[in-house]
Amino acid sequence: MRIALAQLNYHIGNFKANVEKVLTAIERAKSERADLVVFAELAITGYPPRDFLEFNEFIEMSEAAIKKIAEKSMGIGVIIGAPTKNLNLNGKRLRNSALFLNNGKIASIHNKGLLPTYDVFDEYRFFEPSGEFSLIEYKGVKIALTICEDIWNMDDQPMYDQSPMEILIKDKPEIMINISASPFDVDHHEDRLKILNENVSKYHLPIIYVNHIGAQTELIFDGGSMVMNAKGEIVKQLEFFKEDFQIWDSELANPKIKDQAPESLERIRQAIVIGIRDYFRKLGFKKTILGLSGGIDSALCAALAVEALGKENVTGILLPSEFSSDHSITDAKELAKNLGISAELIPIADSFSSFQKDLKPIFKDLPFGLAEENLQARIRGTLLMAISNKFGSILLNTSNKSEAAVGYGTLYGDMNGGLSIIGDLYKGQVYALSNHINLEKEIIPLNTIRKEPSAELRPDQKDSDSLPDYDVLDQILRLYIEQKQGRKDIISMGFDSKLVSKVLKLVNLNEYKRYQTAPVLRVSKKAFGMGRRMPIVARYLI
Repeated sequence: MRIALAQLNYHIGNFKANVEKVLTAIERAKSERADLVVFAELAITGYPPRDFLEFNEFIEMSEAAIKKIAEKSMGIGVIIGAPTKNLNLNGKRLRNSALFLNNGKIASIHNKGLLPTYDVFDEYRFFEPSGEFSLIEYKGVKIALTICEDIWNMDDQPMYDQSPMEILIKDKPEIMINISASPFDVDHHEDRLKILNENVSKYHLPIIYVNHIGAQTELIFDGGSMVMNAKGEIVKQLEFFKEDFQIWDSELANPKIKDQAPESLERIRQAIVIGIRDYFRKLGFKKTILGLSGGIDSALCAALAVEALGKENVTGILLPSEFSSDHSITDAKELAKNLGISAELIPIADSFSSFQKDLKPIFKDLPFGLAEENLQARIRGTLLMAISNKFGSILLNTSNKSEAAVGYGTLYGDMNGGLSIIGDLYKGQVYALSNHINLEKEIIPLNTIRKEPSAELRPDQKDSDSLPDYDVLDQILRLYIEQKQGRKDIISMGFDSKLVSKVLKLVNLNEYKRYQTAPVLRVSKKAFGMGRRMPIVARYLI
């Protein structure tokens, strides 16, 4: 059987565009003599559609889209993901389904059994899980069709009390097909390979895996769809971070190929670039602005934005104060020159003096402190948002994960922005990715990378005045946030008890700040945002 894998970039709720992509792929599959073409989980709606699923009109539009696609299934089989109505009287009103289309109609519907509700997933909110599973029999081939999580229940202590493949294998399928919406994180590709290999090893069948690519707000999909033979060898692999289309012929000898996944820093770079590009493209925006401080965070953000949007669509705004060093301005200008972007200079000293004068009757003779530091950040934030509004550009937030974790940022100031593009990168990762970008030529000025980081909101300020060394801070944060280790566990690993208590207290106290900030492009297993749901008014570890 000739099976086409169609790896596409869908747009949530954009049924017209999604259907056009699907129909184009079906026509290509026909022209290349494919018997079957496979698309991803919830391809019709885009993933995740979230509360759009609660609108009857949204479901009706999805059904109309399926009807159009089914009409084009004459002479070819089509497997595609879409929500369907639950025909049972009990349970949720919808199912997360894989539809098999053939001869102009829906030939069969196969419903997802395992509905994840952890991290960024919330499928049980909308869908009823299935307990019944059946094969597709098409052109003499028995196919076990599953949806994403359905093949992940392989641990010694499984999360779910059923396994769809354990039921399907009883009817002796010859091929496994899994359609997925599997979000990117820097280590997830290896997790997928492990799960696919475990399924192949257990059931002694080849598996076809089809994933999304592209970004949907904070979630990024890296593609990497593949075919793995019954020996656990990759014999077909589609592009990462790109739309792709390939055909696997089960009757031919398919030699083993090497895994084509990029190395970790390159994965992160490509993920953030597609995250920026799709956020702008799918919202209908082209241009961005960002504050250029001369520091490494804004420099990295500018470099990634240029790669995603083009230098003609990126503008840097320099907003020096009386506390800004000369090298901050020269480093920012050098960066702008290296990137070929325009840079505007707006000194804020006069604005800051004016605000201080206005506040004098209330502040009286109280000493200069955090309020004055934050005031400078908020002046910058106001100016950046004014430019954003005036010219229809989206402001990029340039905060990193280390600073966001401990609250080292100013609400309505440097935490402003429509999208946080490095908010899931710890400071050490910011340096590593900056050096990675500079491998072939100097883009980010070396002085920006080498100098000691500073917010420059008071004389001779350094980040180290308020924060522990980033190497240590990042280790503690990663243990607490990603690995969910408690205070006692982290201290037992050799970290200073007072430092651990201070850091964890700062993380929990500053949840209110993160709650009000821009969506963060997710590149780790646990990013701030929808996948980490913490209470604000809580006393844990405080």
